[in-house]
Amino acid sequence: MLTERLKKRMTKDRAMTTITMRIPVDVVETLKEIAPHKGFTGYQTLLKSYISEGLRKDESQLLSAPSARLIEALRKRGVPEAILEEAAKELLAA
Repeated sequence: MLTERLKKRMTKDRAMTTITMRIPVDVVETLKEIAPHKGFTGYQTLLKSYISEGLRKDESQLLSAPSARLIEALRKRGVPEAILEEAAKELLAA
């Protein structure tokens, strides 16, 4: 079952932004070496892949928490997003 957030991530026409990161030269060189072996044309694409992979892992752990599963179930049953966000904030503050 795909969450709405994941469904949005799978669309190709998502808004993009440019960021600047400072990464050690040796790390960039290693990314450049590994990229073609993993089927990527460049190191930046490989880096984005690593970020996406880690993000999916962390999100799945977050969503597997009982409170997150409850919020998702309530969302499916039509509970307004504002109420769900308020409840989630209360849970985080507790």
